[in-house]
Amino acid sequence: MPWSGFDLINAFNGWKRSGAAGRVMVAAGDGTVTVKVTGLAWRGEVCQQVFEEATVDLGRGLSAYAASRGGRGRRVGFPRFKTKKRAPLSFRLRSKTSAAGRAGVRVGEQAPRTVTLPGMGVLKVRQDTRRLRRMLAKGRAKIVSATVTYRGGRWAVSLTCEAADLHEARRHQPPTTAPGWVGVDRGLSTFVAAARADGTPVLRVDAWPRPARTAMAHQRRLSREVTRKQRGSHNRAKAAARLGRRHARTAAIRRRFLHQVCNALVNTHDRLAIETLTIGGIIANRRLAAAVADAAWGELARLLAYKQQWRGGQLALVDRWYPSTKTCSACRTVGPAMPLQQRTFTCQVCRYQADRDHNAAVNLAVWAEQHHAQVRDLPAGGPVTNARRGEGSGPRPRAGETGPDDAGTAPTPPGARRGRPRRALSHNSTE
Repeated sequence: MPWSGFDLINAFNGWKRSGAAGRVMVAAGDGTVTVKVTGLAWRGEVCQQVFEEATVDLGRGLSAYAASRGGRGRRVGFPRFKTKKRAPLSFRLRSKTSAAGRAGVRVGEQAPRTVTLPGMGVLKVRQDTRRLRRMLAKGRAKIVSATVTYRGGRWAVSLTCEAADLHEARRHQPPTTAPGWVGVDRGLSTFVAAARADGTPVLRVDAWPRPARTAMAHQRRLSREVTRKQRGSHNRAKAAARLGRRHARTAAIRRRFLHQVCNALVNTHDRLAIETLTIGGIIANRRLAAAVADAAWGELARLLAYKQQWRGGQLALVDRWYPSTKTCSACRTVGPAMPLQQRTFTCQVCRYQADRDHNAAVNLAVWAEQHHAQVRDLPAGGPVTNARRGEGSGPRPRAGETGPDDAGTAPTPPGARRGRPRRALSHNSTE
C-alpha cells in the first residue's frame, strides 16, 4: 500500500474490525462451532485519534526512509518497532473542533487547573493554566494537539498551540540609539558572564547547581542495584524505575536553572551575542566531558534563541574561531593561548588586567557591534526575518552546530529555511 498517512489509517481501520485482529469461537449445544469476528475487542476503550496519530508518525518515518534511499534528504534508517519496555510511553491527541464549535482539548473547563482530553475526560494538572486560559479566551492562542507522556514516574501533558506574538508590553522596543550588544560567555568555573562592549558588567553566575555531579553518588548506587537484579524480573524493573526517576530529577533541576538564567538575560536585554561552540568536540575531551555535559551549553543557546525571537530581540552568533578569551578588550591585542587554570587575563602590551570570563564577554559584545548587520538566526540558519516558516518536516540546525554561515562569511545557501518557528506552550516545562 502507499506509505502515506491516509492510506495507512484506512488500512488500519479496516484491519482492526477484521478477523485477523480478533475472533471468538462459539460452540453450540449440538456441537457446531461458529466463528464470530470481533476485531480488536478493546478498540472502543481508546480514543481513535491515538491510532491515527501513531499511523501518521509511521507514514512520516516511511516517507523519510524512502526519500533517503532515493538520495533525497538526510540519511535515515527503516522505522523501528516499539515496545512498552524500551520506547517512551506517550500518545498524541488532536484538538478537533466539533460542529458546535467546541474544541476537543479544553483547558480549565471545570476547574482552573484541569485539562479535558477526548476519550479521557477531565484531568487535574499541577501547574497553573491561567496564562494559557487568558490567551484562549481572547483568541490569541489555539490548541493544536495534546501529547501525554510518562517519564520519570510521572505523567505529563504538553499542549502544542498556535499562539500570537507576545504582547507589545512584553516585547523589546525598537532601538532609538546605536545598537548596544551584550556579550554572553559560557564557562564551567563561571557559568555565565555577560558584559557590554564598554566593559560594564551585566550578569555573572558563579554558583550553578551542577546537578549531575551532585547526584552522582546516589545515581551510582541505583545503577548498581539495577545490575544486581536478574534480567527480566520485576525487581529489576522497579530498580530501573528508581534510576529513571533520579535521572528525571537531575534533568528537571538543570532545565529550571537554564530557564532562570535565560529569562534574566532576555527580559532585560534585546541584543545578545553568544559564541558558537563545537559541543561534540569539547565533550571528546575526557577531562571535561562530564562537566560540559552537565552545563548543557547547547541547550542554553537554544533557549536564548527562541526566547529572543518571542520578545523581538536579536541573537548574534559569534564565530567559534574568534579569539575572545585571549584578546585584550582594551587595546585589541591578541595574546597567546591561556590555560584553563589561569582565571585572570593580563595583556602583555598595555598591562590591562581583567577577569578571564569578563574579558571574553566584552570581546563578544565588541564583535557583535562590528558585525551587527550580519546577525544570524539560530533556528532558521539565515538572517533574522519576520516571515513565517513553511510547513513540513526536515533537518534543522542544532544548537551546537557551527559552520561558515554562523560567522557571516558565506552567503545563505539556496533554499535555506527562514522565519520564526511556531511557538509551543507546554505545561511540563518552566518558561
